Amino acid sequence: MNAVRVVLPAHLRKLARVEGEVRLEVTAPVTLRTVIDVLEARYPVLCGTIRDRTKQQRRPLVRFFACERDLSHEPLDAPLPDLVVSGAEPLLVIGAMAGG
Repeated sequence: MNAVRVVLPAHLRKLARVEGEVRLEVTAPVTLRTVIDVLEARYPVLCGTIRDRTKQQRRPLVRFFACERDLSHEPLDAPLPDLVVSGAEPLLVIGAMAGG
């Protein structure tokens, strides 16, 4: 098992009733899909907020960052950076802003 640190945006922390970052035990391979699977299993209220329930794709205004890289357009099954897998760096889930 790998202890992955996830930082959620404020509105999702409030919805899940968590403070600060979330630590998740994720079995290998550690990918965006497996992290989101564990996150949604632990906090069912988050189902459908980060990825579409039907298509299982990232919601348009949700972005993923880790190790100073934008992972938002990476395949959901691509391995996460080693520093995230080891827990040294967090996976950031960011709610993008839109408007004019």
